[in-house]
Amino acid sequence: MTDLLQNLINGLAIGSVYAIFALGYTLVFSILGIINFAHGAVFTLGAYFTYTLVVGQFENNGLIKGFNLFPAGSPFHGTPWAFALAALIGATLSGLVAVLIERLAFRPMRARGADPLLALVSSLGVALVIVNLIQILVGAESYNFPPDIYGDLKPALILHVGGKLIVVRTVQVIIFAVSMLLLLILGYVIGRTRTGKALRAVAENPGTASLLGISVSRFIVITFFLSGFLGGLAGTLVSTAFSVAGPYFGVTYGLKGLAVIVLGGLGSIPGAVVGGLVIGLAEAFVPSQYSAYREAVAFALLFVMLLLRPQGLLGQRLIQKV
Repeated sequence: MTDLLQNLINGLAIGSVYAIFALGYTLVFSILGIINFAHGAVFTLGAYFTYTLVVGQFENNGLIKGFNLFPAGSPFHGTPWAFALAALIGATLSGLVAVLIERLAFRPMRARGADPLLALVSSLGVALVIVNLIQILVGAESYNFPPDIYGDLKPALILHVGGKLIVVRTVQVIIFAVSMLLLLILGYVIGRTRTGKALRAVAENPGTASLLGISVSRFIVITFFLSGFLGGLAGTLVSTAFSVAGPYFGVTYGLKGLAVIVLGGLGSIPGAVVGGLVIGLAEAFVPSQYSAYREAVAFALLFVMLLLRPQGLLGQRLIQKV
């Protein structure tokens, strides 16, 4: 029972991050019907933006090695609220980068009526440019956040269950709480606000939405901003639990995000949440002696889902009109 609870806590923490990261994929796919392969690079940028604000400099390598953004000490370091502000700024900057990606990689393709596959390849090219630019500027080394980014909060909570101890890292609680709060806010925005209704109208039929007076281009920009914001914040949350593991560390999460949205159902927001939690829990319950194969769990589930239910857990079967 102790091991069960420990794995459950670990799985919910990482699964909630998978969910908010995959929502970025889902939002763009529901509007444009295209997978944005640059989303993993935006995830990486979010971690680096927040790290820059909190620490202020990169000491190991790169063109900006030794440059100190805050010579007198970072104002975003020392209290949980300061770090939360840094994370929000980092996520906002990531959202703006996602909007720039839409302008450079997607809008020109839409204007030409190009095949969606070309836009996908274009986003992949932008992702490669971003990660290589990060490597040139700060190097390929890993960077760790300071251990006191959450202020005086205890690093872990010790629970006594059945005479045994369960260790719950504070960062896991924060990750899960922030992820669930974001999911609730996004669900409210999409389901109850005028902006959300307009986004759903554009996703359902852009042509009809335009005839009804909805600015399709503006809401596509909003979609990309929300996608980038969620991806950047997910990058920050993951890097606080582990590290900013180099420019390419978003690639792995990008691939897992694809597995999540296919498992949950392409274009389904509840599906992205369920898929993220399922994959997170599945990885957590991999026995320690087989931990080397943990990264393969998401793709094994993806393979099984494609065989048994191609539309995903909560996706709808497409009806082709003839």
